[in-house]
Amino acid sequence: MSVAAHPHVGLQTVSWLFEGKVEHRDSLGSIQMIHPGELNIMTAGRGIAHSELSAPDAKIMHGIQLWSVIPNTFRNTAPIFDHYSDLPVIKKKGLKVRLFVGEFMGEESEARTFSPLIGAEINLAAGSSYQLPLRKDFEYGVLLVAGDIAIDAEEVPLTNLYYSAAGKSTLQISTVAGAKFVLLGGTPFLEEIVMWWNFVGRSHEEIVEMRENWNSEDVGFPYFEDNIGGRIPAPELPNLRLQPRGNIHPDIS
Repeated sequence: MSVAAHPHVGLQTVSWLFEGKVEHRDSLGSIQMIHPGELNIMTAGRGIAHSELSAPDAKIMHGIQLWSVIPNTFRNTAPIFDHYSDLPVIKKKGLKVRLFVGEFMGEESEARTFSPLIGAEINLAAGSSYQLPLRKDFEYGVLLVAGDIAIDAEEVPLTNLYYSAAGKSTLQISTVAGAKFVLLGGTPFLEEIVMWWNFVGRSHEEIVEMRENWNSEDVGFPYFEDNIGGRIPAPELPNLRLQPRGNIHPDIS
């Protein structure tokens, strides 16, 4: 993996590895290698640039990068980079949870967030079944990473995301051969946003300004050195006006 310098605005990148090693560098001067079981959270706020380079000895790369929209109240905050290597681990019979964001089963991650969220890697032993506790005010997604799972008797295909609307208090999860999956959740995000390329704003005009600032090498995105070189330019905008969109799930009032 070799991703040259590129920008983000209005969101947090949440990087989590299952296998491999990645070097993160950014316009704050941060240099951080991330390993499986560790967490990188980059709060873009009003603007940050970073690059990502896999280590030469990392023969297999397997992980996820989640983008979390920052609520309007905090979206123009100064950029921040956080790395966490000591995260809560929960062990029950047939179940192992590594909590990287939020609160779950009596444990709490120190990871910086701007809205109520949960993120956890969960391993379930072969032949196991477990009833996961949920917050009723959260909606959830379950991403199957390896193995097999059924949720409330519904099989979830590999690398697919199972969605559970707000209102439930538990999920019954079972596996035949064993499973690794990621549990994600949070209160429904009701603000309308405009998301394009690596930018999250609230209007077409904001996106246009973000793109111009990056491509003009504005001081808001300071230069930094890495082992890749160069910058990825923002692509051309589509020949239409970007429209805001919100969470329109019928279960959300």
